[in-house]
Parts: sequence; structure tokens; C-alpha cells
Amino acid sequence: MLREFLEGNSDIDPAKLASAAGLPNDPEAVAQLIAQLQNALSSSGDGVNWGLALEQAKGVAARTTVVSLPAERSKLEQALHVAALWLDEATSLSELSSEPRLMSRTEWVTASMGVWSQLAEPVATSISNSLAEVLQQQAPEEMSEMMDGASELMRNVGGTLFAMQLGHVVGQLSTEVVSAGDVGIPLLDTEQAAIVPQNIADFSAGLDIPVDQVQLYLSVRELAHARLFRHARWLRLQLLSSITEFARGIRIDTERLEALAEGFDPANPEELRDAMTSGALIPPKSPEQLEALARLETMLALIEGWVDVVTAQASFRLPRMDAIAETVKRRRASGGPAESAFATLVGLELRPRRLREAAQMWQKVTDAVGVDKRDALWSQPDLIPTSADIDNPAALIARITGVAVLDDIDQAIEDLLNDDTSERPTE
Repeated sequence: MLREFLEGNSDIDPAKLASAAGLPNDPEAVAQLIAQLQNALSSSGDGVNWGLALEQAKGVAARTTVVSLPAERSKLEQALHVAALWLDEATSLSELSSEPRLMSRTEWVTASMGVWSQLAEPVATSISNSLAEVLQQQAPEEMSEMMDGASELMRNVGGTLFAMQLGHVVGQLSTEVVSAGDVGIPLLDTEQAAIVPQNIADFSAGLDIPVDQVQLYLSVRELAHARLFRHARWLRLQLLSSITEFARGIRIDTERLEALAEGFDPANPEELRDAMTSGALIPPKSPEQLEALARLETMLALIEGWVDVVTAQASFRLPRMDAIAETVKRRRASGGPAESAFATLVGLELRPRRLREAAQMWQKVTDAVGVDKRDALWSQPDLIPTSADIDNPAALIARITGVAVLDDIDQAIEDLLNDDTSERPTE
């Protein structure tokens, strides 16, 4: 069917297939899809072509990239400098050893694609292997030798299609993110902060807030995020490993895939997209996956909650700080189209559900023990607050201060023993 399609002898509409694959329905995208699938058919390689993902993402980013004016870059550089001074008052974590970068959308894609590929690889491998497995299971025994070559072909085609989808998603993300840490995970190395001037301008455009205040607030957030990962160097590896661990557990329902293949209608390839976006091809999460997901969501919430509290403390001088913060929260809660597409590809939401509770916990810790002891919790993994600490900040504060926290029964006994007005037995 693939050979017939690529030779133009098929009822499948290339534009519909591109749409079903989550790619834009325009002549250029359709032509690129056909060319890449033709290359996959003749390729002797096996697996996902990550170079293709980068090429696709850069192409999407380049179509919308606008070079920022020198005056605008100068204002952002000044905002980053002021933000660093303000952060010195709000956190004990030291400043970065390298200057923050001002990136174009294309530069952001190039710098971050390595991490995106790392996160997506387990799922891409699972999809390609499932395609080959279904092909092997459906083939008659006398065709087993022929199927070995066909299985390699399906891995190449599946890997090519996945690479193009990932590239399109990352390219779209480049039009939405305002900084390197905007999606909550460290996309660059632990020494680097970065701002995307064009996207900050777009972010500010719809707000009735002076643009210089928006630039300052977002600069503080980015530098706080970068300082945290520079200080807790173990944190980046632990976070990315947790995401990869979760992704490795994702499997494709081969029975559902078989049914989809048997009932495939060339005139209606959108059925493929519906099956992918609905999650019908992915079985329910295993207990191990649910545990990994819970740990990951807690860590993401702790990171973002700390950044929120530190940013608020450092930005108190901004008259419209609360309005900007609320805009950031709404934007983070809703996510964007590209982020939703990434969730579909990798099966993972990047926005932590317990962010508000984690921020409240960090604020209570700050009020109780101060900035230095709060930030010392990031010194090593064993000190990091847990999900239980988010539920009960008083217990965490007690551990930090060394003051025991009494439960209700112990407190009642303590109150009774310390009650000077209680009746004493007479002699």
C-alpha cells in the first residue's frame, strides 16, 4: 500500500494523510512528507532519523522568526542585569557563571532538540517496534523471510513519520516559549539561561501592562530557574531520567493497531489521527508507570513552586507584578497547542497538577525559616521535600528547625499537663 501510495497509484489523499499525521496541510509540507517517506522506503537504516526532526523544527521556526531590533535586545539585556540583582535579595543560590543568551526561535530549536529527542526516543522506538510486530503477526508463515525486510521498512517509515511529527511540535513550541525554562524542564545545560525576545514581545502584546515590567518579570523567572539547576546539579539528570523512565513504560496496543490496519479506509486517513490523539493505541498505565508519574509530578511541582515564590519575592518592586504573575499562571494552566501535541506524542503533560500547593508550601517554609534554610533543601536529593511535605508543610518546617510537631492526641495531653488552672488533688 505504501509503495502504491508513493508512486501515485493509490486512493489516499496525500493532504489528508499529512493532516492525519499532525502535519500542516499545505503543499510544501505534503511534498516534504512524500519525499521523506520515499527516502525511508529506500533507506537501509533502522530507527528514528533525529536529524530529520531537527530539520523539520528549524524549518517551522524559520518561517516565523523575526530578527529583534538592537534597541529591543539592549532593553532585554538591561532587564536581565536588573533581574540578577533582584534575585540576589530573594535567594541564596549564586548567580550564573555565563551570561544569559538572547535566542531566535531557530536558535532555541537547535539548542533544545537534543533533550526533546532524548525524551521522545523511548516512545518512538515502541511505535516502530509495534508496527513491525503487527506486520510479523499478520503475515503467513511462508512469507516470514519477506517480512524481515518489510519489518525494517515499517520501522523506517514509522521512525520517519515520528521524527517529522516531533520536529513540527518542537518548531511550534519555538513560537510559544519565552525562555529556556518556560516548559518546566531544563532544555539547555545547567550553566545557561536564555530568553526568546520575539516571543516575549508577542506575550506582552495582548496585555495592558508596560512591556518593560513584563520583560523584568520573565527575566527574573528564567534566571531563578537557571540558578536552581546550576546549584542542584543532580536535579537535571534526575528529572530527565524520571521522564525517560516513564516514557520507557509506554507500550502500543498491538491488537488495537491490528484492528485499525484491517479496517483502514484509504479515503479516511483521519481515523489514524483520531486513534493517536484519543490515546486508544496506548494501554492504561501500569502501577510502575503511575508511581513514576507521581514522583515526576511532585518534582515538577516543587521546582515550579519554588520558582514562583522566589520570583514573587524578587519582583515586588514591579507595580503590575500580580497581574503578570496571574497571566503566567493562566498560560501555564492551559498550555498551548504545541504542548498538547507533545503530550500526545510522549504521553506526558509537562504542567504539574500540584503547583499551587507546592508554592504555598515553599512560602510557608520561607516565612518560618528564611531564605537560606529554604534554599539549603536543594543541596542534595535526600533533603528535597516530598509529596507528604506538600500536604503537611508544618512537618517539613519541624524537621528543618528541629522542633517536634505533636499530633492531635499528643497536643491534647500536652495541653492538659501544662494547664495551671486544672484542679489539683487536695491533701
